[in-house]
Amino acid sequence: MKRLKVFLVAALVLFVFTLAAGCTSPATDNKSGEVKVVNLYTDRHYDTDDELYAQFTEETGIEVNVVKGKSDELIERLKTEGADTEADLLITADVGRLERAKIEGLFQTVDSEILVGNIPEKYRDPDGKWFGLTKRARVIVYAKDRVDGTQISTYEDLTKPAWKGKVLIRSSENIYNQSLLASFIELNGYDQAKAWAEAMVVNFARDPDGGDRDQATAVVAGEGDVAVMNTYYLGQMLNSANEEEVKVAQSLGVIFPDQGGDGTHVNISGGGVVANAKNTENAKKLLEYLASAKAQESYAKANYEYPVLENIELSDFLISLGDFKEQSIALSKLGELNAEAVKAFNEAGWK
Repeated sequence: MKRLKVFLVAALVLFVFTLAAGCTSPATDNKSGEVKVVNLYTDRHYDTDDELYAQFTEETGIEVNVVKGKSDELIERLKTEGADTEADLLITADVGRLERAKIEGLFQTVDSEILVGNIPEKYRDPDGKWFGLTKRARVIVYAKDRVDGTQISTYEDLTKPAWKGKVLIRSSENIYNQSLLASFIELNGYDQAKAWAEAMVVNFARDPDGGDRDQATAVVAGEGDVAVMNTYYLGQMLNSANEEEVKVAQSLGVIFPDQGGDGTHVNISGGGVVANAKNTENAKKLLEYLASAKAQESYAKANYEYPVLENIELSDFLISLGDFKEQSIALSKLGELNAEAVKAFNEAGWK
């Protein structure tokens, strides 16, 4: 009897330790023994993204461990960690950052029929290093109570004498503006792009300060009459729980510039599988999931970003903006010309 009691106690202890280990260890595939986890570095901080990761886990059994931070900091962290990194996937905003990560050797080539089939060529790296997941247009907004929107139809119009002391925009350190100017360099050459930047500086209502939401708020407050911002910020403000943000957004008109010419500047948020990833296939599966019609619809409806896939149902906000013509350049060019854009800004005196 004494031996039986000892046996039962030992068995109970073994069971408890086994259960605890099962609760703390990553899930594994019973057939292959592969760890079912993907470690994600991302600068995106939206509830929509967290919900998509949860849905991905529910459908695949692959846990998504998320590390959030600022884009440049995450890129530097990957460089520092090198082969010791735990990261499998990097998702960040703006093709300029994606191209920077590629140049630094932080991405590996991904061979995926799903990604190539779903994502149009202009929104992905020609070498298969990074893939666009969402789009945003960089538009001009104006105070509806003070400005006749028909007076502006191009980015160039913002440099006219009529808008001296009335233009609001972020600093030259902002990657969105760097990519915007890079697009002008690609389309019109360095000298013309630099001249645009110089003329913009003359028309600034104040030294560049804050983010896109801050520019919108400053317009409504009367610090300037027009501003440049990304479309999804406006959608988020219109649907904010903050009544003041809603009022600001409702007070602004929207102009898609250059519809009779090169088209409106468009950029992306996207991702790539990390060069030193330990869970490469899981990272690839998550990228493919985020490029699926289901995920793309969530981006469009819940976060007010344009999908990179075609024929995706849009949010009421995006529908209200209407169709528009995009710049027809390959987005990889924006990253390649980033250094030139920074140089032009510096020479133009854009702070």
